[in-house]
Amino acid sequence: MAGVLGTAGAGTAGAGTAAPQTRQIASSVLGSDYKITLTAVRSENDEYAASVRLQVFTQTGGAWKESDRVTVGDVDGWFWYPLTGRGAVCEFATAGTEPAPLTVSLLVTPSIGCSEPAHYVVKEGRVFAG
Repeated sequence: MAGVLGTAGAGTAGAGTAAPQTRQIASSVLGSDYKITLTAVRSENDEYAASVRLQVFTQTGGAWKESDRVTVGDVDGWFWYPLTGRGAVCEFATAGTEPAPLTVSLLVTPSIGCSEPAHYVVKEGRVFAG
């Protein structure tokens, strides 16, 4: 009986620490220098809200390792369903230069349309406002 209770307790404890739901919505590889991804992160407080995580990866020992990340817009400032649906990425422009300019525009809702473009610069693996 102790084994059964131990297993049940372990399952319950892990349920509260589950990672939020995520979905990669765009990705670009700039030669062997950078890999840049946009990921929708569903809010833990509001099932309709989401954040957008922009991550930069650099090559280290033959594998991509995260070198920086920023939040595009406000935390939980996007809507999950439009962000993860068809046509969610209005603009995702990158260039393989150093520094690398980066522009992001995402669908707010189908009726509102796309967000104003957000401009960034990736320099030496770090993201800066552009």
